[in-house]
Amino acid sequence: MLFKDTIVAISTAAGVGAIGLVRLSGPQSLSIVSSLFSGKPIEQQASHTVHFGHIYDQDRKAENARMIDEVVVTLFLGSKSFTGEDTVEIAAHGSPYILDQVLNACILAGARLAAPGEFTQRAFLNGKMDLAQAEAVGDLIAAENKASHEIALNQMRGGVSSELAALREQLINFTALMELELDFSDEDVEFADRSALKSLIQNLKSKIQQLIKSFEYGNAIKNGVPVAIIGKPNAGKSTLLNALLKEERAIVSDIAGTTRDVIEEAINLEGITFRFIDTAGIRDTEDTIEAIGVERAKEKVQQAKVVIHLYEQDTDILDELADSLQDKVIFNLLSKADKHDWANDRYENHLLEKYPAYHHFGISVKTGFNIDRLTGELVAHFKNENAAQSVVITNVRHKEALQRAFAALEQVDEGMQMGLSGDLLSLHLKDALYQLGTITGKIEVDRDILGAIFGKFCIGK
Repeated sequence: MLFKDTIVAISTAAGVGAIGLVRLSGPQSLSIVSSLFSGKPIEQQASHTVHFGHIYDQDRKAENARMIDEVVVTLFLGSKSFTGEDTVEIAAHGSPYILDQVLNACILAGARLAAPGEFTQRAFLNGKMDLAQAEAVGDLIAAENKASHEIALNQMRGGVSSELAALREQLINFTALMELELDFSDEDVEFADRSALKSLIQNLKSKIQQLIKSFEYGNAIKNGVPVAIIGKPNAGKSTLLNALLKEERAIVSDIAGTTRDVIEEAINLEGITFRFIDTAGIRDTEDTIEAIGVERAKEKVQQAKVVIHLYEQDTDILDELADSLQDKVIFNLLSKADKHDWANDRYENHLLEKYPAYHHFGISVKTGFNIDRLTGELVAHFKNENAAQSVVITNVRHKEALQRAFAALEQVDEGMQMGLSGDLLSLHLKDALYQLGTITGKIEVDRDILGAIFGKFCIGK
């Protein structure tokens, strides 16, 4: 038995609701609730059963025991529970006062208030899930859109863990052969085929690079895809933001330089959250405040995943910000297209040749021309990118561990080119294994690391 104490917490969100839940986990869960509960003798009931009764503020047999509420008690026993130990859930009416009374009664009867994430931490330490799956529980709770929900659900079901397990198994086999060579070092034999090892390392590096690259997409989906709307003053940036939001969020004026600071709003489009950022018009200016706004606009371009550039006459800004636009999705849109002959404008054909990777079309907020096309192509791009990624990394800790594993494999690769001995190659292979193991917890994980991970969870989960 890993844990000798029993923890308790309110597991539903703060505020008034129809039903509230108090959860206990640990070896005394049944006896604590049994002392407070009048109904069937729950210590004699089977796992995954539900029982109606009353809950009291202390031992129900005490003379001054006071009934708190009518409740429904659900039992999850031993390895059949989420935590891997006896778990009891008390469903009461959702009054904060009632839930606090039930919580205090459980604490007086011998339970301890759970720390943030302690239920999930016990599930991990009891072998009910690995560390990557446990972290996905937190992501699932925090999911604000369909896309981030699907990614977190896939991770909780072991998507990332399965991918990493396959990589580690291949490495373990070769590392074992390297270790075997050390036992026969006097006989100068090689059990690990160096050509096969080289091929394996290249394959592993490629797969790890794909996982690292997926973080950029996964992090954007998890936190909302940042979309910077840029252009010269009066290009229609604020007007476009208002049209996308369907409300007058940004001030619109014919006076150049009206927008002096960034305005950011989130919009959910077909299950994906986009964070649209209206920026100050980019131009040379002697106005100190406006100049600060221009610099902030350029900073937002660097941070964005998508850039929508609106223009009327020229696209000089694309050339000016060329370095910041690398590896971004770019929409180069002719603003106020209702005033232009878009289809026959030879200048636009030139843009297609100059920026072939960009999305080029005209747009008009006034008439609604191509607004749906803009949102449709935004959604399509990220849905297609999601479909192309079987496993997506969303956790910074995972990304950094993968980067360290990749660096260790680079050392193996370079070592083989230099003709290093098996014992030196084995050191780098073990390092790669260790780094991959830190993601799923397939190593001895430092308690401080666990505290940092689970401390981000809400109490009760």
